Amino acid sequence: MRVTFLGTGSAMPTGERFQTGIVVEDDGRRLLVDCGSGVLHRLQQSGVGYENVLTVLLTHRHLDHVADLLPLLKARWLAGEEHLEVVGPSGTKAFLDGLLSVHDYLDGRIDLRVREVGAREFSVAGFDVEGFETRHSMPCLAYRFGDEFTFSGDSEAFSGLANFADGCAVFAHDCSFPDEVDVSNHPTPGQLGEALSGADIGRVYLTHLYPHTDGNHEAMLNSVGQHYDGDVRFAEDLLSVEL
Repeated sequence: MRVTFLGTGSAMPTGERFQTGIVVEDDGRRLLVDCGSGVLHRLQQSGVGYENVLTVLLTHRHLDHVADLLPLLKARWLAGEEHLEVVGPSGTKAFLDGLLSVHDYLDGRIDLRVREVGAREFSVAGFDVEGFETRHSMPCLAYRFGDEFTFSGDSEAFSGLANFADGCAVFAHDCSFPDEVDVSNHPTPGQLGEALSGADIGRVYLTHLYPHTDGNHEAMLNSVGQHYDGDVRFAEDLLSVEL
């Protein structure tokens, strides 16, 4: 399996970090997880290409995770592609219906299939995936791909989510702010380290990074390390990890 981080930023993107998007590939299967602003461009820069993305799996519907969803649909239509599947938590269909009611010229341009999933096991784009409800300001799902990869989506750090990823080779976790920022719905590194304490995870990548984290990477890693002694690194846009 190969995991490519297309966007590791947040609702306040920087020139180096676009908004959230991850490509999961394995044995000819390909899945885009989230589609925030800039992800469409990162698809081209990564060599994956929007023409090759037939399925998008959404963690939730906040703008920084869905902003490039209709641009992806339009690009595929203009390229002559005929299908797109969007899978996500409850409310995804109503959300897409609303977008297409505003941008009605895109409605019916391609065969758009929408499916809703929950905190359970399901199949998508040939992958067996398990969903887990996170702690965020709107309903959001974390996703686990067997023993290889887990993505937290947006969430506070808590032991239940760490347990969900236990035994995984790679866990990409929201770590939006340094410790000195008082925040809810997202974790600081100290909170994340406490939640991960005792978990058996091959490697943790910190992602969904606000500009506040710039210049604070070493301190953030040290903060996580006060509670968790595993391999923790910062994700970067266009980083590919082979599992």
